[in-house]
Amino acid sequence: MREAMDCSNKRRILTIDGGGILGTFPAAFLTCLEKQLEQPIGNYFDLISGTSTGGIIALGLGMGLKAAEILQMYEENGPEIFGQHKSTFQNFLASKLRLMRWLYRRKYSSEKLRSTLVGLFDDKRLSDAKHRLVIPAWNPLTQSVYIYKTPHHSRFRTDYKSRIVDAALATSAAPTYFPQHETEESIGLMDGGIWANNPIAVAVAEAIGVLKWPANELYVLSLGCLDEVHTLPKSAGIGPLASKLVSLFMNGQSHGAMGIAKLLTGHEHERNAIFRVNHTVTAGRYPMDGTSAIRDLKGLGYSFAREQFPSLKPVFFTTPAEPFEPLYKIPEETS
Repeated sequence: MREAMDCSNKRRILTIDGGGILGTFPAAFLTCLEKQLEQPIGNYFDLISGTSTGGIIALGLGMGLKAAEILQMYEENGPEIFGQHKSTFQNFLASKLRLMRWLYRRKYSSEKLRSTLVGLFDDKRLSDAKHRLVIPAWNPLTQSVYIYKTPHHSRFRTDYKSRIVDAALATSAAPTYFPQHETEESIGLMDGGIWANNPIAVAVAEAIGVLKWPANELYVLSLGCLDEVHTLPKSAGIGPLASKLVSLFMNGQSHGAMGIAKLLTGHEHERNAIFRVNHTVTAGRYPMDGTSAIRDLKGLGYSFAREQFPSLKPVFFTTPAEPFEPLYKIPEETS
């Protein structure tokens, strides 16, 4: 028998997976939910975490943007970020050239992504965030995790000075797709999806281990960027596996992270703490850089939101979360 929910004493967490242009799906899902609310949807969460494209969405929400503004970015800038904004014939030729170049260097430049992010965030820092944020990245030089965090704990005395654009470019620097991102401090960082493409375990660990929130007060809305179904021979070699390795590793990590989060927040037979929203598709149907699918992904997001809002509203969207005040801020310059 599941426990009755105490709506007066809970902490709400939002997590968003990585997945390139597939981030249109969770962005559209949140946009549709937001249309039913009186405030930007980020205002209803005590902690927001996202990786890669999910990290960009999380940072946008954390800075107070509406989900609709983030969805607009995918629709308007996505094709140019992935070099698919010209005529059908020009896009075809460009894609063939990229495939040849992809054999020995990254597939895309990050300049259009950078200019898009600068347009969204300007020169804002993590200390300007309106909500607590946890954004995974990876440091390949030290072979260690690198997590951007807002100053929501007294010992977090460094990241609050970091530019939002740096955090966004770092968490989304997908290997072979975009180059490593070099921060203001000359640190080369890569996509957090290398180790936490589904950041739910990272967020739950932050809530319990750092913020000391009771596990039985946590409720998590976890948004995926579609699950691919693969059929593999039992003794598959490098040929059948090569094109599917990234997806296989991402799916494996995601399921592992979900298991950890469920274990930490309480058995699902005892309390319904984790709400996972995702959609299963056949392998290869929606590539991570396939911008021709943006309309389909938007439609999927809206359809799922329309279906699930009635069950999500009493858990996450009755009242806004308590306001967040960063512990450290960069002093304003006086003239």
